[in-house]
Parts: sequence; C-alpha cells; structure tokens
Amino acid sequence: MMRILEIPYPDDLPAAMGQSPAAFERQIRLLVAARMYELRHISSGRAAELAGLSRYEFLETLGKNRISIFNYSLEELDREVREARTRAEKAT
Repeated sequence: MMRILEIPYPDDLPAAMGQSPAAFERQIRLLVAARMYELRHISSGRAAELAGLSRYEFLETLGKNRISIFNYSLEELDREVREARTRAEKAT
C-alpha cells in the first residue's frame, strides 16, 4: 500500500525553471529521496522506490548530479580503510 503526499507549489514555478509540471514533480521526488538517502534515513533501494526509479537508475542519477553514492559515516570509512590496509599487509 502506498500513501500520497501532496506538496503545493505555485503554478508558474515549473515553467520558471524551464520544466513541465510532470518533470518538476519527478525532480522533487528524486531530490527528497536523494536527501533522505544522504542523511542515511533510508537505503538506496528505498530511495529508488520513493523516486520512482530502479535502484540502478537511482544510483546512476545520483552520480550524474554529483551526489555521492557511497553512504559511509566517517567511522565506517575509517574502518574500511584500516581493514583494507590489514588485508594488503597480509598479502605482501
């Protein structure tokens, strides 16, 4: 089951941005999904679902819009780097 969220906006806003109302609404869905993903509130799969895209399309669109597809906290990234160094040292 899906719920519907209505977001009012001025009638002239899409045209002022050079978009059709449908394109403007798709962009709003994508931006909300991308921001929720960036904030780690939802997974990339859920964000894709919210944006109305496949997971691949969502991640590809993030990249095209210069939004990182890597959603690591600093602690997670630091752990990944330490583990990679440990693996590299064991391999030599």
